[in-house]
Amino acid sequence: MYHLLWYYCEGSDAGWPSASNILFLLMTLHVKIKYACKQLLYCTIRVTVILLLMTESSFAQTPDSLSLRALKKLSLEELMNIQVVSVSKHPEKLRETASAIQVITQNDIRNSGARTLAEALRLAPNLQVAQVNASQWAISARGFNNVLANKLLVLIDGRTVYTPMYAGVFWDVQNLLLEDVDHIEVISGPGGTLWGANAVNGVINIITKNTRDTKGLYAEAAAGSGLPGLGSLRYGGQLTKKLSYRVFGTGFKMGSSTTSKNDSSAEDHWSMVNGGFRLDWEVSKNDNLSLQANMYKGKPKPDGGDTAVPIVANGEDIVARWEHTNSAKAGFQLQAYYDHTWRNFGSGFTEDLKTYDIDFHQRYQFSKRNTLTAGLNLRLMDHTVTNLPLFAFQPGQKTLYLYSAFVQDEMMLVKERLRITAGIKVEHNSYTGFEYQPDVRLTWTPAENQTIWTAVSRAVRTPARIDRDFFLYIVQDLPLIGGSKSFVSEDLIAYELGWRWQPLKNLSTSLAGFYNVYDNIRSAEPGPLPFNIPITFANGVKGQTYGIELSATCQLTDWWKLRGGYTFLKKDLSVKPDSKDLNGGTAESDDPEHQFLIQSTVDIPGRIELGTVVRHIGKLPKPVVPAYTGLDIRVGWKLNNIIELNIIGQNLLDKHHPEFIPSSPAPREINRCIYGKIVCRL
Repeated sequence: MYHLLWYYCEGSDAGWPSASNILFLLMTLHVKIKYACKQLLYCTIRVTVILLLMTESSFAQTPDSLSLRALKKLSLEELMNIQVVSVSKHPEKLRETASAIQVITQNDIRNSGARTLAEALRLAPNLQVAQVNASQWAISARGFNNVLANKLLVLIDGRTVYTPMYAGVFWDVQNLLLEDVDHIEVISGPGGTLWGANAVNGVINIITKNTRDTKGLYAEAAAGSGLPGLGSLRYGGQLTKKLSYRVFGTGFKMGSSTTSKNDSSAEDHWSMVNGGFRLDWEVSKNDNLSLQANMYKGKPKPDGGDTAVPIVANGEDIVARWEHTNSAKAGFQLQAYYDHTWRNFGSGFTEDLKTYDIDFHQRYQFSKRNTLTAGLNLRLMDHTVTNLPLFAFQPGQKTLYLYSAFVQDEMMLVKERLRITAGIKVEHNSYTGFEYQPDVRLTWTPAENQTIWTAVSRAVRTPARIDRDFFLYIVQDLPLIGGSKSFVSEDLIAYELGWRWQPLKNLSTSLAGFYNVYDNIRSAEPGPLPFNIPITFANGVKGQTYGIELSATCQLTDWWKLRGGYTFLKKDLSVKPDSKDLNGGTAESDDPEHQFLIQSTVDIPGRIELGTVVRHIGKLPKPVVPAYTGLDIRVGWKLNNIIELNIIGQNLLDKHHPEFIPSSPAPREINRCIYGKIVCRL
């Protein structure tokens, strides 16, 4: 949590006292928390054993193995016809989408050797992904990347995962059994019209498998350098002909990063366990119900050191969904979820968040050329913090309300050739009232193998509690840093142009260009002389970004597939004439100008798979982080239809390297990691 303080204090040229001494005083208030993470995993394993005894399913051949082989046999043309839902909130073919979207498939994840969800997101060439230390990540799209990145909306099976504390994501608790991820849809560019506030620079939608595709037993165990231990157990089966289920438990302990200063272990290791279940019921030909729940407990140790007390983070969520289909272009979805997260930052400062959300959207087909989608969303967030004497959110407890309505119309102007999509979301939040986020997209299909699209959109990042309610005091009632009741939403107007082309049967390409205009970006305004305190948050920064995103997939042979991409980003932020931002418009992000990714998947005779990921990240400007090239390799050997052995190496080109320098804690470097994994599928 201490990086929240350094974020606006350190490195300033202003003549006010440094907060370092105050922070040192706060850090001495650490208290010890008893470790109880393993209980959840043990409980899930017991439930799994009970269900194993109850089920009548056969171990002979599982849909897991069948779907895996089927996916690998898909032609590139069939892969381009994969149904995605994040662009329009209804299924549509990937090659017809009017958006810069990348899809990470289960096969991509498996062949990369990724251990966590954040590592899997490295496979999206349109994302900026940097590991900060053993457990912290900076992830964004089209710039504005930071540990506190707040312009990227992340969903897991329709459930939004962000904290109203700073409108970002705690990546150290977003963990899944990666084997159960069906695919990940990554949109770079605004999605506010459909998804609402904070879908400014992109949307990540993680979609897990239906339980009918996860029948049987799956178990994995891994260990090696940088990975003291990882283990997962999942079982799925049929309760009735149309009702299927799965239960799972997974846990790991990640090794520490390295300190940049003296090349020693940062002692910031990270442990986590989580488990849950999912039920899918095919009620009728047109109706499907699903119910899923997850629980987790994690202990990241971001500050490191022998005396550092780990953060304790635990939570649970439950999601229910009803999908009704009238036809291929008509139907509705009703979803409700409850999400509870609790976090102790190790100094006595805690966060307790309870989120209640209900979402409904329906699609109407008025004619063959006109389809309307409309929806409503209601959300209540009960946010409570335990304040420290000099570090506080005022008030300590706040109930935040968010409700919205959207409508989007798709009209085919020229049959099968030219389509226009126009929509708007009207959203009300507890801080700034009503916000409007319109979007217009034009899609032209000159041939079956080409799609050209353009879009103009508006999106907003609504205030978080840190913008309005946060205070850091020098002494009681004398703030050093404070939020402002006048802080308004950050604003984006985005212009996009894209081209998706499949020139050959075995080659598909995508090119997207964008020009973004930002206003009211957060700034840190000094107070009156002589000490320039209190510093208050305001909207004193504006600017533009522009760039291109290129991606391609090539099925060179039946046994060799290549995919990858290149991103160019140029950013120009400036301070408004009436602003005196202490950070000169630089505190909001640290982004590479160039980056590229190449992933290779090769099937070698003898049931051997070779997966390789090469990524190059350009230099980060401020704070400066040198450019680096990373190499990950996975070698998998299927002994038979049940047992699979893997050797995986990550960051093989150097012993360790920095990827991002946060305001706090001290800079860390990410180590080379080599580990073995055994997988059992029954």
